[in-house]
Amino acid sequence: MSDALLSTLAEALAELVTAVETSDDEDLDPDTAVKWLENTGHTLGGLGAADRRALDGLFREAALRQPPGPWREELLKVSAGFGLTEGLTGEPTDGPTDGLNGGPTDGPTDGLNGGPTDGPTDGLNGGLTGELTEAPHPTTCDAALESARRFAETVRAADPATPVPTCPDWTLADLTRHLGTVHRWAEHLVRTRARARVLARDVPLDLPADPAAYPDWLAAGAERFAATAREADPDAPVWSPGADPHVRHYPRHVLFETLVHLADAELAVAGTAGPLDPGTAADAIDHFLRNAPYIPWIAEPLAHLDRDGAVLRLAARDTGAVWTVALGGGGFTWSRDSRDSRGIVAPRRGAEPTAGVAADTGELLLLLHRRYPADDPRFTHSGDRDLLDDWLAATAL
Repeated sequence: MSDALLSTLAEALAELVTAVETSDDEDLDPDTAVKWLENTGHTLGGLGAADRRALDGLFREAALRQPPGPWREELLKVSAGFGLTEGLTGEPTDGPTDGLNGGPTDGPTDGLNGGPTDGPTDGLNGGLTGELTEAPHPTTCDAALESARRFAETVRAADPATPVPTCPDWTLADLTRHLGTVHRWAEHLVRTRARARVLARDVPLDLPADPAAYPDWLAAGAERFAATAREADPDAPVWSPGADPHVRHYPRHVLFETLVHLADAELAVAGTAGPLDPGTAADAIDHFLRNAPYIPWIAEPLAHLDRDGAVLRLAARDTGAVWTVALGGGGFTWSRDSRDSRGIVAPRRGAEPTAGVAADTGELLLLLHRRYPADDPRFTHSGDRDLLDDWLAATAL
């Protein structure tokens, strides 16, 4: 079934449900309405966690296509009315999201899709703890542009046919084309304030015929994206493939995807990846964990992992930050420990970790994205190593 047909069916169902719930008793017998809604809710409640999350996203996308007002607010209540999000773990705690997945589809993608945190949350259901703050929107736009410039410089003098070991079957030309597509796709979404998913193949790319020209093409697209995003209201609504359907999602998305692909390019060209800023890498780990439940090829394997109650802990040697991931309920919850006023990480009360892995923050980020193998000597392991391997297999991008 095509994405367009699924979206249309979800919109029709959402509008029908809303019409039933808001109808007068004179128009529709209340007992009939209740029976119909209960039967529909029971049927939808039998879906697996990944399918319920996907349907929740489709309902929200349908609602966000409507103009602001009472009708849209009623449509946004459909998922909650059917209990689609009950028992789903890994959910953000800062309000409705569109829950959809997507992004450039010009070839294999790395799945770095998702949105930022909107500020400190309570640490439950995928939230954070501590006084965590994001960089200002213009600063993130500048950082995304600077990382793209570094990528372009890294690949400019290299043979476009150079294999990329961390992206099997890709060359530097493939990698550069993909990342340049991400910039143009994101720029299109921000500029048009798209309310529904737009595929990369539907965005004009103006790709050069000669792969040797790809680095300059990528750099030009990065400049255009940064300028468009910098001028946009970060709070403006726009479709996103993760937890936050606002403009502010995209500079972060582009920044974090570029950082991982910059490591890919450096490994291909020089055999080693350069160091990542620990603060930026930590933010990227938060970003990954918060949005992983919205990536279908992660959510589905996690829903069938059968490791309920297991706890995975990621410890950053350079900053002392600790991420705790608890599996269960068809997904996971996570939290990040914060420092106290003396700069000491306060240990979190709760279940002891089933498995742990320690490294510098940037190395942990690249481990989560499988750019480094878990057996690399830079990682120190504790507990049940099979849990880490199971997690990495389930979240393979």
